[in-house]
Amino acid sequence: MSDHEELIPEGPVEDRPATEDIPISTIEAAVGKAQYDEVVALLKATQADFENYQKRVARERDSERRYAISNLMRDLLPVLDNLERAINAARKAGDDSPLAQGVAATMAQWLQIMARHGITPIAALHQPFDPNRHEAVAQQPSADFPPGTVLQVLQPGYQIHDRVLRPASVVVSGQ
Repeated sequence: MSDHEELIPEGPVEDRPATEDIPISTIEAAVGKAQYDEVVALLKATQADFENYQKRVARERDSERRYAISNLMRDLLPVLDNLERAINAARKAGDDSPLAQGVAATMAQWLQIMARHGITPIAALHQPFDPNRHEAVAQQPSADFPPGTVLQVLQPGYQIHDRVLRPASVVVSGQ
């Protein structure tokens, strides 16, 4: 028989809760008041850390859900751009055929669906240039607008809630 076998009780082990109803004064007497206070402080700090962890994970999960379709929409924006190009080409050609109307209706439906999911176009035309929302691809002098104003939108930008999906490509007025 080894030295440790005598410490193992014979028979079934009772299922009992992890914490028993032991008076705090008994615990303090057994381990000392300072050590007890240290353990209690450590437990409280660990509990606070765990609660903060749970809150952070919940925030991150909510953010991931809110912006989950961002990558898909970035891939689909060129399709929307092509619909807009088709509509503009039909208008220039004076085409008001059912096909042109259908393409316009399809684009309008896309924009409605996108809006339902928090995706909206970025306002750019005649707005002050904002490097967080606009991408300047050219600068052009203008007598009608002050410097730093968007004169032309070459490619519309879109945002999802408060994040930019794609900045608007713009021409900005210069000196």
